[in-house]
Amino acid sequence: MTTAATGPNDATGPTELTDPRTGRTRGTAPLSREREVSAAVAAARAALPGWSGLTPKDRARRLERLAALIEEHAEQYAARERSGTGKPDSETAGEVEQVADLFRFYATAARARTAPASGHLVAGHESWVRWEPIGVVGVIVPWNYPLLMAAWRCAPALAAGNTVVAKPAETTPDSLGLLAEHAARALGEGVLQSVPGDRRTGRLLVESAVDMVAFTGSGRAGADVAARAGTRRVSLELGGNAPAIVLPDAPADTCAALAAAATYNAGQSCAAPARVITLAENYEATVAGLARALGSRLAGRDFGPLNNPDQAARYDRLVASSAAKRNLAAELAPDVDGERGHWRPARLLADLPHDDPAVTEEVFGPLLTVQRAEDEEAALALANSVPQALAASVWTTGLESGLELVARLNAGEVWLNCHLVQTAELPHGGRGTSGHGTDLSVLALHEYQRPKTVTVRRGRPLRTS
Repeated sequence: MTTAATGPNDATGPTELTDPRTGRTRGTAPLSREREVSAAVAAARAALPGWSGLTPKDRARRLERLAALIEEHAEQYAARERSGTGKPDSETAGEVEQVADLFRFYATAARARTAPASGHLVAGHESWVRWEPIGVVGVIVPWNYPLLMAAWRCAPALAAGNTVVAKPAETTPDSLGLLAEHAARALGEGVLQSVPGDRRTGRLLVESAVDMVAFTGSGRAGADVAARAGTRRVSLELGGNAPAIVLPDAPADTCAALAAAATYNAGQSCAAPARVITLAENYEATVAGLARALGSRLAGRDFGPLNNPDQAARYDRLVASSAAKRNLAAELAPDVDGERGHWRPARLLADLPHDDPAVTEEVFGPLLTVQRAEDEEAALALANSVPQALAASVWTTGLESGLELVARLNAGEVWLNCHLVQTAELPHGGRGTSGHGTDLSVLALHEYQRPKTVTVRRGRPLRTS
């Protein structure tokens, strides 16, 4: 996953915001510095006793109230998402709905959480485990899903009893600002705050008096966050480069499904399919099928633009540096301003070496590469050959071979005959250079909690006053 461009470290703002659909200025946003970050962290610290002291039932009620506010203002959230990302209505509406669902899910999960064994575990003693919030959590989220990634991080952190100071990406502060406004109404002042700004703002937040940092972004930035956080807990989701192994007996809709997943959000998804790996016997058929499917996906009609000039330039550099012998690009929708907006067509790269930059790096755009493997073992080796290990998929109607490959793929999330199918109940997290930690599911609650074991000696009365 890549990060947006940032201004010089001595900038004092405001930050100029650009519409990725047109390349034109659309407004400005505040640039948070030491004073603003310190004030937000102090407010979160002050709000922590009251918020963490609530019963799970009372916290759940407030999180439910926030979910209701999100649904009530869904059109406003969608409009803010569109202005910062350029996403079409079909994408923003669904993502806002997911955000409300996430807050509702964690409102319930916090009340139904499980705990380790308790009871008479040591002779003459009674023991149990208290799961306690970590404290103030600094959250830093990227520009590809400004609201959804904020919800992935903030909802479980809040449900676990923490307070949160969140920093949106420099180019997309809009929807997180609105979420913070609604959180003040639903959860209380200081419980969830937004500090818009640039890369320096993020560093200030990491180096502030927060107790934990949850970061979603590039590998390089994630390493910097981990170094600055020191001994404090860090949760990192650092992008992917997902393989899709397509076997000769793959379902008939495989190419269409991969093309749709690869172009959703213009391919700017860390779990999106990127590297199609197929066997020699069905290589040409797969290339032809993907070319047709991608050719029917038009930028400006079916998906939006890349987010910012730096990402567009990086995408262009990776495509230009590829040694692919076949470079097949679809068209842009007729009304798209390709000169000023950051629009890029759906693209297929085939007949390329296994160490091609478009294969080894996360391109983060509407692009698929196709690699040839001699057999399933070679396909698996190619799939596991890159350092990123976030997501993957296998496409076959053979259940036994499909499940065998699923088990041997090095990835935190694997799909069989589908891709990018996610729900709040299922965990998502990376391995290798894709980071560590868990988003989604009840398991994410423990990401933002710490256990305290309590053991009491039995047989001697305790005074109660």
